[in-house]
Amino acid sequence: RVPCPAPGAHQDPHRAARRAEAGFPARTQQLRTDLPLQGGAAVTFSNMPDGGLILAVDGPSGTGKSTTCRALAKRLDAKYVDTGAMYRVATLAVLRAGVDPTDTEAVIAATRDLPLAVNDDPDSTEVLLDGENVAAEIRGREVTQNVSAVSAVPEVRENLVALQRRLAAQAHRAIVEGRDIGTVVLADAPVKAYLTASPEIRARRRYNQDRSAGREADFATVLADVIRRDELDSSRTTSPLRPAEDAHLIDTSEMTLDQVLETLINLVKESQR
Repeated sequence: RVPCPAPGAHQDPHRAARRAEAGFPARTQQLRTDLPLQGGAAVTFSNMPDGGLILAVDGPSGTGKSTTCRALAKRLDAKYVDTGAMYRVATLAVLRAGVDPTDTEAVIAATRDLPLAVNDDPDSTEVLLDGENVAAEIRGREVTQNVSAVSAVPEVRENLVALQRRLAAQAHRAIVEGRDIGTVVLADAPVKAYLTASPEIRARRRYNQDRSAGREADFATVLADVIRRDELDSSRTTSPLRPAEDAHLIDTSEMTLDQVLETLINLVKESQR
């Protein structure tokens, strides 16, 4: 069983810097002002019973999913579920246990009772492994290089998918992002989006994020990692990375953060019950 603590336990003091770190173009666009607002900025759209909301967002690394979905969750008065962070925590647990990430049986054993806790407050980046906040460590190079191998293990995915579904149900209003949300985790979601961008642009965004976070980074290496992970994630047998048949494809290569947000808000608005 993978426990999850109550949201709001930790506030992120660097929220204002996330837009720049995501590598979106400097040009900005004003959000629409004709959207109904409540409590300052929260939009009251609903596409589920009893005022609920679900948006499934998928896409490869570096498309701006995390930054966009955090901002969108705040805008729509929703929780934010980062499924990618969960697989990174599982990978970190495997590495800390001294397990070879390609040893399937050992990976299953190391992650069977994973002491993982996540925070679904969009203002928080807290992710706990056995009570320790590992939000920074799971973004490091070693985890990034091995997360595709660990996340390809069906038993690991089965465990975490169950948690992801529980979190979405408990949240009532949730923006859920990952790589198989629209195809597996929430296949019946009322609205789905698949974010994409060229490998070079995604690598530049990831490179900028690493440098901003104080992590050593080389652009050529980051680009090679992006291409390698695309291949691994798209070709795995269980829950491969691909857009759901009913997902809306959004190429963020030349879009600002506000433009992506406006596009997603309009999709949610169109999906209202």
